[in-house]
This record gives sequence, C-alpha cells and structure tokens, in this order.
Amino acid sequence: MLHLAANLKRLGTETAFDVLAKAGRLQAAGADIINLGIGQPDFPTPDHVVEAAVKALRDGHHGYTPANGILPLREAVAEDLNKRHGVSVDPENVVVVPGGKVTMFFAIMMFGEPGAEIMYPDPGFPIYRSVIDYSGAKAVPIPLLEKNGFAFSADEVLSRITPQTRLIIINSPANPTGGVTPAEEMDKLCQGLADFPDVAIMSDEIYSQMLYDGRQHRSILSYDHLKDRAIMLDGWSKTYAMTGWRLGFAVWPTELAPVATRLAINCHSCVNASAQYAGIAALQGPQDEARAMVKAFDERRKVVMKALNELPGFSCIEPAGAFYAFPNIGGTGLTAAEAQDLFLEKAGVATIAGTSFGIHGEGYIRVSYANSTANIRKAMSRMADVLAARG
Repeated sequence: MLHLAANLKRLGTETAFDVLAKAGRLQAAGADIINLGIGQPDFPTPDHVVEAAVKALRDGHHGYTPANGILPLREAVAEDLNKRHGVSVDPENVVVVPGGKVTMFFAIMMFGEPGAEIMYPDPGFPIYRSVIDYSGAKAVPIPLLEKNGFAFSADEVLSRITPQTRLIIINSPANPTGGVTPAEEMDKLCQGLADFPDVAIMSDEIYSQMLYDGRQHRSILSYDHLKDRAIMLDGWSKTYAMTGWRLGFAVWPTELAPVATRLAINCHSCVNASAQYAGIAALQGPQDEARAMVKAFDERRKVVMKALNELPGFSCIEPAGAFYAFPNIGGTGLTAAEAQDLFLEKAGVATIAGTSFGIHGEGYIRVSYANSTANIRKAMSRMADVLAARG
C-alpha cells in the first residue's frame, strides 16, 4: 500500500478538461459534438510566430535558458507593458514560465499555509481554489454577482480582509463570466489596500487584450504604491492563440522575483528556448491577426448573446471581455450540472457547469464562443430543441 501525502486529497481539477475528454469519447463513438466548453482560441498561432520558433531551432537554440527567461524576451515584455499600460517595468522583475497556471501556483504557495487566508474570485478559474486548498490556507471567496456585471465590489473585498489575509487574487476580464471590473472599482480597491500593507495582490490579466465596446484595461501595475506587493500575471496563450506553446509571464515585486525564479529552478528549470523566441516575435511583430481574432470574437459575442437570450429559461447579461458568456439558466429548472450533461448527451454541445467555477456558479453554465459562428448557431439550435423537448 502506497502512502500518499494527505494534502493531495485537497487538490482539485479543471472540469473543462474533464468535459473535453467526455466529448472526445462521444466523438470517438460517432457523435457529432460542438465544443463550446474549452477555453482556447480556435485560431492558429500567427505564421510569423511559428516561423520564429522554427528559426530558433535551426539556429541551434536547443539548450537550457535562464530560469527566469531569456533577456531579449523579458525586455520585449517590459517594452510591451510600457506601450500598453504606460508603466515602467524592470526586465529583472519579469519571470517567464510555462503557462499562466505556474504563476498562480507559485504565488499561492508563497503565501499559503495553515492559518493563512487567501481571497479569490467566485465564480472564477478553478485552479485558484484548488491550489489554495492544497497549500493548507483558508480559501475566502470574493462573490462575483450577475447584478454587478460579474465584477467585484471593492468595498466587499476590503471588508473581508482579516489579520490572517496574505493574498488577494483578482481577474479581469474574467473567466468564466466575461465580466470586467470598472476602473473606479479597481481604483477604490487599490486605494483601500493602502490600509493593509501586509496583504499582497495577484492580478490575473491573461484576457487583458480581449475587451469590447471601447473598454480599456486598468492593470495592477498602474498603482505605484502597490509595486512592492503586486503580482501581475499575463501571457501569450489567449492573445496570440498559443495555448499549446505553454508560455506565460509574471511581473513580480523586486523582493519576490528571485523567489519565483528559485521556484522555477526547482519546478521546471526553464521554458523551452524556441517558444521564447516565438514570444518575442509575437510581441514585436505584426498585431493584425491578434486584433482580427478579437474582432471575430466580438462578432460571435453578439450572435451568442442574442441566441442565449432566446432559449427558454435562459437569460444572459452581456460579457464585456474574454470569450465567454455565463448565462443564467434558473428558468429551466435544471441545476448547472444537469444542464451541462443534458446539452452534451442530448444536444451534442459541450458547455461547462457554473459550479465548476465555485459556489456562486450554481444556476449558470459557461459557454465559450471560441468557435465558428456557424457552429455557435448550430449549437444554439440544438440546445433550443432539447429544451423544447423537455416541455
């Protein structure tokens, strides 16, 4: 009998991959499945980015790189952040990692231990809660409510801080809701944090370039008084359709960047070299394809919004960012899990139960519109037929 560590029992998962696997099994058995569940762009990585990786390999970049990432990439990140957010970032504060989850894991493990509290968005990306529980810290949910556009309330966040609070996690634009927190709420939260100098904040900004209707992103890096305790998570996976490249980065406070680098050495050594050269090309090369992708998502957003609000028992507020809708299914009489299974098994449409994203996700499902308009229309029609058949 093997004796595994008890904390493994506290480690959760990301249900989207479970649904993807189930959908794959149904497809293998001959079912026609439309996937509106997985959170990744359905576009290819831009050609010039792919070619940069191929060139790097041909040029002999086959070995280890610095654990925090090659300097030209970290400099490109700093330059891009200055261009997008008007902030000055030292490349030494940038740590390149294999995907956004690594930054989440590192930050939570730095601050999480028994007796500590970590706040996280709910509904939110499930890995936040999973790793907080794994660390032994107490997970404190920040409710993201439909009536607030799935944005956090700064007053509510600040009111939940206790002497045990070590870290606050925020995410805007948000997964799974598509919610965007207004700049005034960000300002109020960050101003309020001045009264809590021992609390760190991690801002997950992986969808920051996917905003609609002229909205502007307010980065945590914009608040100078938080620079010694603010961690900003971003990467290439969503903006440049590079999910499989496993390439992300974070900007860490000066005191924490060496800690994150040491964790990287212990965890994965470094990110593969060719992906890092691809990352440079993505940031410094043409942005046309990235912008075209967001334009396509915006067009699909309008299609999916209209269709969801026409489904019996559904209502859906407008997602302001990312590529997710989070419709309220309360009028159907179905639980989130029942709706997920019904649509997959009877309609051949993969969606994700809102409860996969937290305790405040009951009564909702996540619909990704990272799929073609034709497939979205077909999926909505199938879902309508299944709901109509229930009476």
